[in-house]
Amino acid sequence: MSATTKSLQMLVARTANLTLRSVTKPSSTTTTTTTTTTVSKAFFSSRPSMQRRPQQQSQQRRNPQQQSHHENPRLRTHAVSLYHGDYSDDGANAWGNDDDDDDDDDDDTYGFPAETEDAELADWAKKEHEAYQQKKQKWIAHSKPPERVSVIDERGRAYGRGGRKTSSARVWIEPGFGNVVINRKDMVEYFPRAAHREHVLAPFVATLTCGKFDIQCHVQGGGLSGQAGAIRHGLARALNHYNPEEYRPPLKRLGYLTRDPRKVERKKIGHKKARKSGQWSRR
Repeated sequence: MSATTKSLQMLVARTANLTLRSVTKPSSTTTTTTTTTTVSKAFFSSRPSMQRRPQQQSQQRRNPQQQSHHENPRLRTHAVSLYHGDYSDDGANAWGNDDDDDDDDDDDTYGFPAETEDAELADWAKKEHEAYQQKKQKWIAHSKPPERVSVIDERGRAYGRGGRKTSSARVWIEPGFGNVVINRKDMVEYFPRAAHREHVLAPFVATLTCGKFDIQCHVQGGGLSGQAGAIRHGLARALNHYNPEEYRPPLKRLGYLTRDPRKVERKKIGHKKARKSGQWSRR
């Protein structure tokens, strides 16, 4: 047990005795006041934290940087101001070498001579530039539109194959007077509906070549609507093969060179058709 704890216990015992005496033997008001004052003075005089601090301590508190750890244990000695710190390295750099040796290492960079590093860097930059130039040439070549040439056989005909739904058509065109033969029949005889005939001749209208080519066509599969679409697709491809520079732009713009992927959906199990269901009954 420390001396401070013993002194506090003795002070508490004295205070208790004085209180009991004042209670058992009541005296005048002056005696009670004197006893209380004496006890309070003794209590506060025994506690260093309750005593009045001298002016020197208050001045030391205002300037904590001038104190030491022994004078003030609560002082944070590690919190030193940057302006008052000592940062001298006694002539040594951060790597543990003297300042005089820095002049000798100027020619080397991390152990390699400066000339060797510059040469390697120049070679690397040259290789990167050559690789970039090769990629650039490829980009330029790919950005150009492909060169399209006419595809005409020895008889002066251009061929095109077309499809629509389940129908497929093979079409040949050659310069003529506008005769259209489909499966060895005349177009009017093969397609009695005018809508189908207009559908077949749509590429000629787009390229302004009506009456300039004769058509020989073989078509199979599907119905009349699908066959008309297949012939139109094959005729557009044949015109593109005959003169791509002149006929391709209008045909491409109107979508005649694109195969129509739409088909009839298959019937689903539990349904009457592809998507139609039977009548629903609550009960």
